[in-house]
This record gives sequence, structure tokens and C-alpha cells, in this order.
Amino acid sequence: MNKFLSYILGFTACSLQLQAQETVYPAKPQQGPIYLKNATIHTGNGEVITGGTIGFNGGKIIAVGGNVPIPADDVKVFDMQGQHVYPGLIAPETTLGLTEVTSVRATNDYQEVGEINPSVRSIVSYNTDSKVIGTLRTNGILLAHTVPQGGLISGSSSVVQLDAWNWEDAAYKTDNAIHFNMPRLMARSNPFGAAASGPSTDAVKAAMARIEEVKDFFRAAQGYLQQPKHGATNLKYEAVKGLFDRSQKLFIHCDLVKELIVAADIAREFKFDVVIVGGTDAWLIPDVLKKNNIPVVLTQQHSLPVTADDDVDQPYKTAAQLQKAGILFCISNEGFWQQRNLPFNAGTAAAYGLSKEEALSAVTLNAAKILGIADKTGSLEAGKDANIVVSTGDILDMKSSVITRAYIQGREVSLEDKHKQLYERYKYKYGLN
Repeated sequence: MNKFLSYILGFTACSLQLQAQETVYPAKPQQGPIYLKNATIHTGNGEVITGGTIGFNGGKIIAVGGNVPIPADDVKVFDMQGQHVYPGLIAPETTLGLTEVTSVRATNDYQEVGEINPSVRSIVSYNTDSKVIGTLRTNGILLAHTVPQGGLISGSSSVVQLDAWNWEDAAYKTDNAIHFNMPRLMARSNPFGAAASGPSTDAVKAAMARIEEVKDFFRAAQGYLQQPKHGATNLKYEAVKGLFDRSQKLFIHCDLVKELIVAADIAREFKFDVVIVGGTDAWLIPDVLKKNNIPVVLTQQHSLPVTADDDVDQPYKTAAQLQKAGILFCISNEGFWQQRNLPFNAGTAAAYGLSKEEALSAVTLNAAKILGIADKTGSLEAGKDANIVVSTGDILDMKSSVITRAYIQGREVSLEDKHKQLYERYKYKYGLN
């Protein structure tokens, strides 16, 4: 009887565990002050405080330092002895919440038909019920930059916080950027021969023609926006108004030197606030980027270099080279589920020339600066949102990092995810509980 009762209780506990994904609710607003003491605090701006304390209330950080007084009454105090406190990590280039299963078309809502779609807004497609979101929180990623895909101008992106009921709740900074996918300025040989596909075409010339099409669009939009009144509203021109008053940024997705130079020309001609996404060859022309004040979102560090002449480890070294050149940059991983590895990509950069705190800044404060949210998050400073992660070890090291607590705007969020549930499921199946 006791054995049967134990089996029933064990099965019930396992069933509750497997249902947890559907019963993980967004956390309620912070109730009362919280202090984390005796921690190694990595502020995100390069400072490390050993044995420090951080306090937050009402979703905002109220104090951080080595000698922070803790009130005696009506506060929650947690001893973080031996643990590390970090700013919440930021994924700066992702389709998170816009796709769930890439091979299932019905779960993909990241691309619109057509070439020039600046009026498309990724935020309204963001799915807060995505099973992928929990796997990012588990690794300390609390904010993400959701980006539309496809075409020449794919639309506007927004920053979301990863604990919400719907996209309105998730919105952290809406429509912060317009995205231009620059055509590849690289000649390609036809592996089947010219006769297989008709007369050969100049790929670079064709790409430049498409780039000129985008410039013509911006010129037309500039003329439209300079008019005091319009007979009819043009939604596409209205959507890029923020580029001309610099309340929005133009994220140009490109990699090669030629493409980077074209991006700098666009920044100069239209006076846009330009950000490079990709930037594989950015290390070759740091002076051009610095002169035009163009930051870089580095993507896909764990890949081979673009050309055979580059060092095989060049993608790993680029971050350190940009840091040395004084270029503002951050680190991304593109995709959606791949973003869970974001802290470890930064760890790779730390192994190839960045200091640990510089690598941390590349996924916190630097990302916040590039996304236009550094006034609210990215570092652990009084007055900023309490987006805080606690880890048992180095958050950039997959061997030692285990996230034990995470707070978004002071709310302690669940660290449950689908991967953990499957782990528990198969422990139960094979009697490993």
C-alpha cells in the first residue's frame, strides 16, 4: 500500500511538473523593497563590487555599492554569498516571438510580402506565449530586440521584456529602428555555366541598382515629410519619419567592406543614425565607422570567415579589435532559439581579446546604448529598471553559470522552461528521480 501511495504521489508530482509550462504566469509587480547582499556585483559598465549589496523597490534600483545600508523593517533581504549579480542580458537581433517552428509555416510571422515595407511593425506579431522565451530567461536574457525579416526594407523593430501577458505588456521600446537588408555586393560565379541560365548578369551592378532604389525611396520620403500638408497619407513615408528627426535608427544589415562604405554614405547623405548589423568586415575599416559614428551589432561569431584569406578565428577576434579601435559594438546571435547561447558567445569574445567585463558590456550596456534604452537598463545603477540576474558562477561560462534568480523591473520571474520540463519527464521515465 505504501509503495502504491508513493507511486501515485510521484506520478502526481511529475504531472504537475510537466504542466508547469502552461501555468507559468507573468510575475506580479514588486511588493516592497528587496536587497541582495554579499554578492559579487558586475554593474555592466566595467565596475565589479566584491561583497556588495543592491537594493530595488517599485521596479527601480535604489542603491548599489559596497556599503549600502539596509533598512531594518519591511524589506526582503537575500544573502547571495558566493554568487554573482549581473544586469539582465539583452538579445539585440532576434526573431524571438515571431516564429516558433521554422518548418511550420503557420508559426512564422516575421516577413511581409514585397520589397519595401517600412510600415510593418514586428511588435504586433510578438507572441508572448512562445515556448522559446523561457529558455532565454534561464540563461539570464531578460530583454530582446524583435526584428522583421525579408525584402529590402523589412519594417520596424521593437524591444520587449520577456515576462508578459501580451505584446502591449511586453513592449519596452516600440518602433526603435527601421531595417534595411542591403543586397550583397559580391560577384558570384554560376556553377552551372552561363548557358544554363541565359546571359550572365553583373551581380554587383544589380545590387547597386537595388540600393539606389532604397535611396530613391528615402529621397521621396524626405520630400513628402517636408510638405506641411498632404492630399493623401502615405503610410510608408510616415513610417520613416523618425529616421529624419533621429528618433529612430536605421539598422543596415551588411557585412563586406564595400557594403559598409555604402552604409556610411547613406548615413552622410540623409543624416541618419545608422547601425551596422552583421559587420563581418568591420575590423578592416574602423576609421570609417568611427568618423561616421556608426556602431556595430556583431552576429554569428561562431562561424567561418567570409573570405579564405582571413584568419580562421577572425569572427572570434573582431569584437576585441573593435573595442581597441573605440567602436561601440554589441554581440548578438540572430535567430530565436539560438539566442539562449548569447552569454557564451560573449564568453568566446572574452577568450579572444576582450576582458570579462568588456564582454559583459557587449551583451548589456553596449546593447542598451545601441537600442536606445540605456537610460532605463543595461547596467546596475540607481534609477534604472531593476533588470537583474543572479548566477552561481560566471554568466559567460556555460560550465559554471546556473541562474538562480531573475528580476524584470523588480518582478521575480519564473526560471521554468520547456527544456527543464523534458529533463524532469525523462528522469521520471527512467527512474532517475
